[in-house]
Amino acid sequence: MRLHPGAWWVWGLCLAAVASRTTNPLLLGLIVAVAGFVAVRCRQDTPWAGSYGVFLVFGLIVIGVRVVLHILVGGIEGPTVLFTLPRVPLPEWARSIRLGGPVTAEGLVFSICQGMQLATLLACVGAVNALANPKRLLRSLPAALYEVSVAVVVALTVAPQLVASARSVRRARILRGDAVRGARAVRMLLVPVLQDALDRSLLLAASMDARGYGRGAGVSTPARRLTGALVLAGLFGMCVGAYGLLAGDAPVLVGAPMLAVGAALGIGGLLVGSRRVHRSRYRPDPWRPVEFAVLGSGIAALAVTIVAEAVGTAQLVYASVPLTAPDLPLLPAAGVLIALLPAVFA
Repeated sequence: MRLHPGAWWVWGLCLAAVASRTTNPLLLGLIVAVAGFVAVRCRQDTPWAGSYGVFLVFGLIVIGVRVVLHILVGGIEGPTVLFTLPRVPLPEWARSIRLGGPVTAEGLVFSICQGMQLATLLACVGAVNALANPKRLLRSLPAALYEVSVAVVVALTVAPQLVASARSVRRARILRGDAVRGARAVRMLLVPVLQDALDRSLLLAASMDARGYGRGAGVSTPARRLTGALVLAGLFGMCVGAYGLLAGDAPVLVGAPMLAVGAALGIGGLLVGSRRVHRSRYRPDPWRPVEFAVLGSGIAALAVTIVAEAVGTAQLVYASVPLTAPDLPLLPAAGVLIALLPAVFA
């Protein structure tokens, strides 16, 4: 079933918000499993359907880079020393930074958990890229955002087009009998894949420009400035509000109230701009009950996690000092499992 791409994006971003509030490796692994199962279960036969696996590979690279940085630069320390690297002497003004030295098991586990958090965020975004059609999402954008629609669609299609280009180039090499593998194959694939993805993006941007995207449409300068000011103020307010919600020690007014004010300003700017810009849509994507169910499952997962964090019973932050086995927080885990519902009815 083809669903509205906005529902998938809200679902995926809610899972990403849950992942941003925890470093518990068991809960992060559950989020990756839920996102992967829904992505495999609900994806369509599209060129970008295999994006989830690519984002998982990027996540593993992120974990490896985070571990290497911890080994070289250091961070959390503990009593269990695994090995010791030669210490590089630094000047006095850089005494707070160390290069080399002892590497502890507690610090290594902490770096792995932090890397898993970033990898989980990538997995959530990869699941959405495998499920949502970015071109259909562009058609659903408010009319006030028509001037940036070319940049938006090119940015959203970069990762899916890279996956499609890599598959087509690899298939062509196999048909020609080229059996080169390993690092040499990556070097041979890199240039044609990037060139093909860039050609696809330029072709898409040219076709959109030929259809009138990004034109002035006769909007007056005061109306354009008012719309831009409202939208920018709304985005700033939502960013500050999101930071207040994610940061546990932020003032109360910086969280939900600022997020609500920013959302109101942003919606006002979009409404003002939409009244002055008229767009016609061919076969617009409707919001059916199944889309609201997908959207609601993601919001429910985030809401349950926030409630569990507010109550204080959830072990969302894993403390690696002292080094102990992590416990799975039941209430946030139940909230994450709610996000599995799209695999049933979508």
